[in-house]
Parts: sequence; C-alpha cells; structure tokens
Amino acid sequence: MDTNFDIIIIGGGPSGMTAGIYAARAGMKVLLIEKAGVGGQVAVTGAIANYPGFKMIDGMQLSMQMFEQMTDLGVQTVFGAVDTVEMKDDIKQVVSNGVTYSAPAIILSMGAHSRGLDVEGEKKFIGRGVSYCAVCDGAFFRNKTVAVVGGGNTALEDAIYLANLVQKVYLIHRRQEFRADQSVIDEFYELVNKEGSNIELKLENVVEEVKGQNKVESLVLRNVLTQQKEEVAVDGVFVAIGRNPNTELLNETVALENGYIVVNEAMETSIKGVFASGDITKKSLRQIATAISDGAIAGTNASNYVKKYKKEQING
Repeated sequence: MDTNFDIIIIGGGPSGMTAGIYAARAGMKVLLIEKAGVGGQVAVTGAIANYPGFKMIDGMQLSMQMFEQMTDLGVQTVFGAVDTVEMKDDIKQVVSNGVTYSAPAIILSMGAHSRGLDVEGEKKFIGRGVSYCAVCDGAFFRNKTVAVVGGGNTALEDAIYLANLVQKVYLIHRRQEFRADQSVIDEFYELVNKEGSNIELKLENVVEEVKGQNKVESLVLRNVLTQQKEEVAVDGVFVAIGRNPNTELLNETVALENGYIVVNEAMETSIKGVFASGDITKKSLRQIATAISDGAIAGTNASNYVKKYKKEQING
C-alpha cells in the first residue's frame, strides 16, 4: 500500500466513514484507520429507531452498509491502533502498526469510550460480570439477575433489552428523573408498570462497591438522600453512565474543552489542516444523525483544504 494520501481519517464510526464517503466523492485519495471494528458504538447497538430513513435497523447492519459504501468509493482502510500523530507541519504523519502514513489533512473521528463507575471491584470484575455493552454481553446473563446503572437513553434502552433476556433487572440511578428522550422514558415506564414486570427501580442510589469472589455476586448501594446502604445480589452489572472522548492520543496538541475537541462550523480544529468530527468534538447532541452531519462537513472542508493546498504548491 502507498503511504501517501490526501486525507487520513482516524476512527471508523459513522462520522469517520461519512467523512470518507464525502472526501472520496470529492476526488480525494483517502485512508481510514480504525483500531477495532468499523461502526464504533453503533456496531454494538441493537435496534436503532432514531436514524432517518429506517423505522428500525440493526446497528451492525447499518455500520456495514456505511463501510461497503465507503470502500466501494475507493477509501482504503487499515485496522490497527494509531501509535503517534504529528500534526504541526504542512504534511501530517500518522504511525500505525509501525507504518508511517502522510497527508496534508487529517480528520480526527476517534469517538468516545464508556465511562466507568470508579468504585472498588469494578476493574477486577470486567469480563466477569461487569460490562459496558448490554447488546454484546446480555446473552451471557439469560435467566439471571442483573443491574443497569445510569439514567440516559443507553441505560433505559439497555434495561428494556435485558428485561427480555434475564430474570430480573435493577435500574440504578442517582436521581429521580431520567435524562433520556421522552419516547424512551415512556417505553421504559410502560414496561416497568406492566403486570409481572421484572424491572425494579433503585432511584436516588449510587453503586459504592462491586463484590464477589471469582465473579460479580452483589452490589453495595448507597442512597444519596439518607446515606443508608444496602447490598443487592446480582450476577452482572451493565454500566451506562456516559462516555469520555478518546483524545489521549492528542496530548492536548489541539484545543480541548472538558476533554472534547473544539471545532468551528467547518469542523476545523485549532491546527491548520486538522479537522474533527463526531462524538470526540464539543457539541450539545451526540447521535448518529449529528455524527453523520459532522462527517459530511469535515470530509467536504478537508477536501477543499487539500485542493487549495495542492494549488498553492503548484503555483509556488
């Protein structure tokens, strides 16, 4: 593979793939680098009901359709972690799997990762009862008792999904109110209030400790109002309390705010020739639709930047 490109995209979620589609259609030679599998968070989401054009679609199916469209347009892909990124010079360099790739423009689309509880026992039992993906791991807990921690869309959707698999679901949230979309809240409470429901609410509670011997056996909860503690027996816990941006690689070389990359309307960062899109950027809403929009804008403006750069090189 040639190592010189017009645009290098780091991250293969919906935003990165959309940027690749738009850049390729603009005639750019594009490389997309993804450390795991394409799709990001979407790929591990079950039924998606808020993406325009589809009443319902599987997350993996949507991810693969985007990937096929992108590669059909000629975008080249490399699967592997990015070791280093040098962005200050006119020609940017990205090292992955020991190979250095170069391009005048880079689009940062590394997304975000699940936020942990940061309590005793959590890290010890990852993969042994502690999970951050209900769709990925829910089947392992069929007919067992689990807990979901969180109060947003993901937490409530996870509880709904798991209720059809497991014997009992505890929904643990530090507040009385949920942050989820009203349609998700309505669906959740319809299930909670249904006769014989297997969902039990533990509101105004936080997890203090994850306990067990060789696997998760119980959770210690603390009521945030009374400070009283109780221990509930569970076989697993699904953590859905938000996500943190994957900006560790950048070492604050671009302007950040609360860890998120600051961009303008053109998806430009504080460094010339470096763009960013999707969940890694500072924004008010992080959804598939907004990630796609970001990717389209970043791909288009990065292409325009490269065209202008090449023209300046020719004209001296």
